[in-house]
Amino acid sequence: MTSNRKLPSYRHHKPSNQAFVQIKKKRHYLGIYDSPESKRLYAKYIADLAVKPESVAPTSPRQAGRAPQLTIFELTAGYLEFAEGYYQKNGEPTSQMGNVKRAITSLVDPAGDMLAAEFGPVALRAVQDRLVAKGLSRSTVNGTVDAIRRIFRWGVSHELLPVEIYQALTTVPGLRKGRTPAREPKPIQPVDDAVVEATLPHVAPIVADMIQLQRASGMRPSEVCILRPGDVDRSGEVWSYTPASHKTEHHEKQRVVFLGPRAQAILTAYLLRPADAFCFSPAEAEAQRSAARRETRKTRVQPSQKNRRKKKPRRQPGNRYTVPAYRRAIARGVLKANRQRVKDANEQGIEPELLPEWSPNQLRHSTATEIRRTFGSLEAAQVVLGHANARITEVYAERDQELARKVMGKIG
Repeated sequence: MTSNRKLPSYRHHKPSNQAFVQIKKKRHYLGIYDSPESKRLYAKYIADLAVKPESVAPTSPRQAGRAPQLTIFELTAGYLEFAEGYYQKNGEPTSQMGNVKRAITSLVDPAGDMLAAEFGPVALRAVQDRLVAKGLSRSTVNGTVDAIRRIFRWGVSHELLPVEIYQALTTVPGLRKGRTPAREPKPIQPVDDAVVEATLPHVAPIVADMIQLQRASGMRPSEVCILRPGDVDRSGEVWSYTPASHKTEHHEKQRVVFLGPRAQAILTAYLLRPADAFCFSPAEAEAQRSAARRETRKTRVQPSQKNRRKKKPRRQPGNRYTVPAYRRAIARGVLKANRQRVKDANEQGIEPELLPEWSPNQLRHSTATEIRRTFGSLEAAQVVLGHANARITEVYAERDQELARKVMGKIG
């Protein structure tokens, strides 16, 4: 009896010159494209698939890489499959994926066909030098080199490589400040409150409230985006917000954001919704924008124009803001504000005073600056902002939370 199953084709991964077949959305790498060995493995896969399909399904790049001739491409292909599932939070890739992809590119581009077991400290230093030559900052270079080491550590943990390979790579130190030609990253500076106030009229009302809430509380941009009524404890004079997810949760660190009178006044209107609904919704912001445009329209709306929305738009507003969307909304607000300033200046025949670009992370630094100036305490800023270097033990956690509660009761 013959099967109507379509056999997987012998395919070519052009950047790395690797042959592969794809079965059940899984790639099975066969070696160098058009080589006798890759064609032999392809024939074996087809034969296995015809006799016993389930025997082929579990095969993955990292399992195929157990052969002694494991290449860097095969190692990184297996690690990427792992990383795409591991570095996820709230259904989105974490910032660590940027380092992972940069590390894989740095390895594969010059040496994809090199045996992974032959990659040592000299080769890692060469990668480090190439990254510096590209003009990347010192912290970016160090993050990328750390990601390369993690790739080889993962290979060791899956018994794809001998442990000596990873141990040798750990002898390559990171770049030190003042001892490398790599440029230093610009420190994140606080944004002036006058700049924030000038931006607010040019963003959606919901985004304006997110900005003011973050400035009042010192929470992270991600914590603003995922805030829900059910996460806020309003039983005390100072409210407490426990984010469902936060930056240091994988280190088993606790995070509580305290909300004082200013933050409460902003947030109250957003708590009149289901406990598990996100407070700040792009869909609501879009509805508000459309309503505002209708109200300011000077001509009568024609019947054919009453509802011009597409039945199946390619992109629809989500039920919560992501950090990139929040950042872009602020950037657009600054751009709109500067356009208005240029127009007003031209009418008056003067030079425009443009607003600098700024990001939501700078609001945390503004809050930290205010706390240190008001209370003269670095510790107070650490506990309010939830910095990872604040000591969190059972004793210190109680003291820290009480200090944060007092601070936000006065300024938040």
